Amino acid sequence: MKKFLFPLATLLSFVLAFTACNLSPKTTLTVFAAASLTDAFGEIGTAFEQSNPNVTLRFNFAGSQQLAQQITQGAPADVFASANTAQMEIGIRSGRISPATSHIFAKNRLIVITPLDNKANITALDGLAKPSLKIVLADKAVPVGQYSLDFLQKASTQAKFGTNYGPNVLKNVVSYEQDVKAVLNKVALGEADAGIVYTTDAVGPNAAKIQRIEIADDLNTLANYPIALLNDSKAPATAQQFVDFVSSARAQSILRQYGFLP
Repeated sequence: MKKFLFPLATLLSFVLAFTACNLSPKTTLTVFAAASLTDAFGEIGTAFEQSNPNVTLRFNFAGSQQLAQQITQGAPADVFASANTAQMEIGIRSGRISPATSHIFAKNRLIVITPLDNKANITALDGLAKPSLKIVLADKAVPVGQYSLDFLQKASTQAKFGTNYGPNVLKNVVSYEQDVKAVLNKVALGEADAGIVYTTDAVGPNAAKIQRIEIADDLNTLANYPIALLNDSKAPATAQQFVDFVSSARAQSILRQYGFLP
């Protein structure tokens, strides 16, 4: 019988090690993130989970203003990544986010998009003011919506556009959406002649569905994306680990692939 002791002991050690591994505590982090981060954070989340197999990330993607409101109303979350500092400030004023934990991790800018077939034949920014167009913008409460209005206001001060440019473009707006992905989808599906989104929305698989019209630097807005840890996170150490990972070289490389600026 002694000749079976070593194999049994080895098997027992394996079973104990396997059991111990599977008994390691699992942590689920809830990350509130701006809709424009959907694709990039999806890939960043996968990379983070691969490096931290005992962590599961649960994302809540929506307009930053919606997420900030949910935070002020006490919705459970561990991390907040916003598309502008104004919505992060709302979270800070609620007392759930410490300003010391908030920092900018990426930047973005605006672009005009049209459907791939571009039936309205919009080839330049001044074409947005042609009458009877169907234009879709994000609501002004959404960061990209306010940035879009800022662009129209800036353009209206330039002689080549004229003072009526902004008002004429706004006459063509048929809907104001609650996040930038809704604007992208309506234009890509041909439900609108044009829309204003982030440059990051016009890369990757989406690039094949739309045409792009660049907005010059003097008319554009450089959007700052802050990220922060929530004070009442049930796993603050792990949440901080994810926040740090977003600023790591690996995550920053992913963000650049999706068109974000460092």
